[in-house]
Amino acid sequence: MTGSSISSESSVRPDGVPEQRRANERSAVAEAMRCLADVRAVTETLYEAVGELDDGRMHEPSRLPGWSRAHVITHLARNADGFVNLLTWARTGVEHAMYPSTADRDADIEEGAVRLAQVVHEDLRAASDRFAVASDRLSDSQWLATVAGRASMVFPAADIPTMRLFELWVHMIDLDVSVGFDDIPDAQFEGLLGYAVSRLDGRPDGPSVHLTVAMPDGSQRAWDLVGGSDGDVRQVSGSAAPVIAWLTGRGDGADLDGDVPALPAWG
Repeated sequence: MTGSSISSESSVRPDGVPEQRRANERSAVAEAMRCLADVRAVTETLYEAVGELDDGRMHEPSRLPGWSRAHVITHLARNADGFVNLLTWARTGVEHAMYPSTADRDADIEEGAVRLAQVVHEDLRAASDRFAVASDRLSDSQWLATVAGRASMVFPAADIPTMRLFELWVHMIDLDVSVGFDDIPDAQFEGLLGYAVSRLDGRPDGPSVHLTVAMPDGSQRAWDLVGGSDGDVRQVSGSAAPVIAWLTGRGDGADLDGDVPALPAWG
């Protein structure tokens, strides 16, 4: 009886919250803070790339079908503002939708894409600054608040820095300005790969895949994609950069090993 009592007391705090949960929460907040530093650094890299685009190059096609570079950059600005809405929700407890509607989001991108290059750049910088300010205002407990993004996807606010970092890298590559997946710093790959997998996992139109990734430091990580398109689990392996290109629909998987399936459209 005494041993049981001691074990229980050691795993549950006086406030009734298990120690493991507290540790997980502290880890999530610490990861959010670390990732915000990465967001700031990558944002500066994006500013440099965008600042080199004159009006002609700004309105040339990007790597995304139907979108110019101005479309992509405007999307990144509106994405920052959308995350500001979610951070405000986490801070205040009052629901703020990421976007008023998908139609409004798309209209804002189309309207923004016809502007002069300097205006597009200034819009990106202003929106990114708003994101930075909103991030700095959250307390540790507010980072743990649950919010909902597009398609009613529910997640803690602590996931937002990784989501923003992912958007920055993938769409900076979409700009076709001599930046590729190989330029991602080694330490950022694991979080970005995990997020990419989470976007595809559970898709009823997707395949089931056991994915083994050779990380830049020589270690290996594995993820499982559970799909509904067939009952076979494909075995796919490769290094981090071509894997994330394939997962995001920016690569055909030709550099990967195994039975590499087609993936559902990224969205």
